[in-house]
Amino acid sequence: MRETSKKLSSLGLTARSGRNPDITGLAVDSRDVRDGCLFAAMPGVITHGARFIEAALNQGAVAVLTDAEGASLAADVLASGECAVVVSQAPREALARTASLWFGAQPGTMVAVTGTNGKTSVASFVRQIWTLLGHQAINLGTTGVEGAWTAPLAHTTPEPITLHRALAVAVAHGVTHAAMEASSHGLDQRRLDGVTLKAAGFTNFTQDHLDYHSSFEDYFDAKAGLFARVLPEDAHAVIHIEEERGTDMAAIATARHCPVISVGRQIGDLHMGQVQVDPTGQTVAFRYLGETFVRRLPLIGDFQAENVMVAAGLAIACGDAPAAVFDTFESLTTVRGRMQLAATRENGAAVFVDYAHTPDAVATALQALRPHVLGRLIAIIGAGGDRDATKRPLMGQAATDHADLVIVTDDNPRSEDPATIRAAVLLGAPDALEVGDRAEAILRGVDALGPGDALLIAGKGHETGQIVGDDILPFDDAEQASVAVSALDGRFA
Repeated sequence: MRETSKKLSSLGLTARSGRNPDITGLAVDSRDVRDGCLFAAMPGVITHGARFIEAALNQGAVAVLTDAEGASLAADVLASGECAVVVSQAPREALARTASLWFGAQPGTMVAVTGTNGKTSVASFVRQIWTLLGHQAINLGTTGVEGAWTAPLAHTTPEPITLHRALAVAVAHGVTHAAMEASSHGLDQRRLDGVTLKAAGFTNFTQDHLDYHSSFEDYFDAKAGLFARVLPEDAHAVIHIEEERGTDMAAIATARHCPVISVGRQIGDLHMGQVQVDPTGQTVAFRYLGETFVRRLPLIGDFQAENVMVAAGLAIACGDAPAAVFDTFESLTTVRGRMQLAATRENGAAVFVDYAHTPDAVATALQALRPHVLGRLIAIIGAGGDRDATKRPLMGQAATDHADLVIVTDDNPRSEDPATIRAAVLLGAPDALEVGDRAEAILRGVDALGPGDALLIAGKGHETGQIVGDDILPFDDAEQASVAVSALDGRFA
């Protein structure tokens, strides 16, 4: 996609000096600045971007977008007046809207989904439903850009320049429909404020990211921003009404005159009736506004059925016929690393990989898997370093409450001592087996499987690396599970 120059004023920005230069590009990293660029000097967690304004000017920046603090920090550098300086009370929001105007294109039908768990699955299911209905669709988030056009992404919700560049390129590739994950970080940092949504979804709300948010309420407020600020008035909200804070989220959407499609296990505009499970899926009587649609889902776990309902609600909210949406269900596939069947032993025991990395997600995954398991349920869990430490014992407790055998191992220890992290998890699972090496833990978990048993490897899901210190070591849970099964069942011979 070719970028052209645009006047600063055409990007919705006014410099305090009245200067109105031609802008040739946008950058949030001074190293990416080229001649004619607008440099966005944003306040950061560790340092303020204004510290890099001088470097940006040396690289050829002709305009700077920042806040009052940034302008003060760089006052000496900006004193010459040669640079157009835009000072905003909400610089991140200004950047999001500027990026939207700069790139100038996004798919005509866009939805976003927020919640502690289930965002990736819902976004993927929406994309799959749309694709099966004949739309050119993508989903963007933790697993990158998937669908009619593919690309890697470094963050679940990218910063606005990366996000709007991706959306514009997607449009150039013929994409008409896009489903986004809206993380609490992305919402708090206003990364989605330049996106035009037709609908937004809410899955659930449980403890996570308290290393970033100051409190549980602050975490909720960040997610609520999707409905309180980003979602246009009169656009649809699809809310899991039976989840904690679901009614609060629905009230926020209603206050902005957004029609609500409520989803639930037992109540809601769209909810589940009778469910019949089988070893590889479930048949569900879905009820939507009084009409029943019996469909088989080739997905394990009732939480997956709930994710599918949120996805269906979003597709219906965007104009697709309900019956046609329900007819796609039998063709849906699980997201990589989300209750993924990774391997099966010769005795029939199954190994699943799931991204569950919060106490609620671990409990939900194990509870959902239990009806599909005739024998024992074994769980392998860990906790990430440099993240919310308060949830570690709760992770252990959740596994102990719902599994017959628990193995505590390393996740992504990052800069922390792995043994210290494991010890914290073991506080909630005192009877668990501790195996620090993750590959060995998976091998021992697979070795313990008897006929009718199942193993859940929780925590890393789709990830293909393990972060230890500053290194990212190649590691794929699904691959390790397959290797372990092959080795133990003699398939290498």
